[in-house]
Amino acid sequence: MPATKFIVREPLLSAKQQILGYELRWYGNQQDDGMASDEDLLALVTFAATQLRNEESGWLLNDSVLFFEATPALIAADVVHTLPAKNTVFRLTAADLADAETHQMVTTLRQQGYGFSLCDADTVAPDSPLLALVSHVEGSFGSGIENAHAVSDEAHASPIKVVRHLADWQEYDRCAAAGLQAFIGKLYLTPRPDEQKKGLNSAQLIIVELMQMVRQNADVRELENVLKRDAALAYKLFRYINNVGFGLGAEIQSLRHAVTMLGYSPLYRWLSLLLATAGAGSDSALLMQTAIVRGRFAELAGHGILPKNEAENLFVVGMFSLLDRLLGIPMEEVLGKIQLSEPVAQALLTRDGMYGPFLALAEACETDNGDIGALADSLFINARQVNEAHLAALAWAQSIKI
Repeated sequence: MPATKFIVREPLLSAKQQILGYELRWYGNQQDDGMASDEDLLALVTFAATQLRNEESGWLLNDSVLFFEATPALIAADVVHTLPAKNTVFRLTAADLADAETHQMVTTLRQQGYGFSLCDADTVAPDSPLLALVSHVEGSFGSGIENAHAVSDEAHASPIKVVRHLADWQEYDRCAAAGLQAFIGKLYLTPRPDEQKKGLNSAQLIIVELMQMVRQNADVRELENVLKRDAALAYKLFRYINNVGFGLGAEIQSLRHAVTMLGYSPLYRWLSLLLATAGAGSDSALLMQTAIVRGRFAELAGHGILPKNEAENLFVVGMFSLLDRLLGIPMEEVLGKIQLSEPVAQALLTRDGMYGPFLALAEACETDNGDIGALADSLFINARQVNEAHLAALAWAQSIKI
């Protein structure tokens, strides 16, 4: 893996704003023609394959698909076969696919289940034979991809149409109305102009009450009495704790058991997770998944730098970083409803203080904005540590049963 390169990601979204997968690429690692080198592409795929699968659990991203920029040299490499075929899509140009040798390699890999995306679909005719070779086509709205289709027969279904570079939510809605199936980009981090103020729902109000009590070291019997007001909430809390696991060797079945085995600090952590996952908006699942990755990423990045309890606060910072979007209210108003420590509040408001740079680093890796290298240097974290934390957080988020 390149010693100074950082991985950035963008989600692949369905028309219903569900995460289908992610595109991974190196931050700022492009040649003059806008394409990464064969060497760097090979290093990225190799690193992803190493980090996102293991012998015991297999593929760690469940059904999520990964998109990679590719070249003929990359798809000819043995590393391709270390990735699960149904979860992998390689992006190639029309010029690549027109080459006879590359065409044959793609045909063979497609038969094995790998996906290929035509990344400059606007350069080919709507009924080009190349469309029968690929699983996806990409382009901007209005570039012609909405008309792209393979020859209609049993062997060649029309490719999935992926829209890039959406200008705003109005364009997103037009794309969805036109039947376009998938989107890559950062629009999801921008609030809709007509986004309604939601505030805390009944479940979130209970969670906030529990969090305040935990911070005050309230008696566990008092906590249990509050939690009993919402059986579904109690079930979700215990499911989260047991699902991810702490190597306890016994299933957690009561709040008293959880406090005895874990202590108040980890319980506070799980309540913060519940708070972010209790939203009910159309975009809640997407924002929640992003917040979970941020929280875990920041926590892992802080290991070895901050004391254990401070690293656990990083998880809370990441989890709460999208509460303003999830609740539809400004972050200042969120902090007026939830009493947080000054360093946590400072990180959420300004990205400063003890925790702020860790959150800024997590955000930079998902938006390709900001100087990731400078942020990492300020925290004395090298590129490999950042990339390992990033992909480990993606995998960990998949283990959370929402």
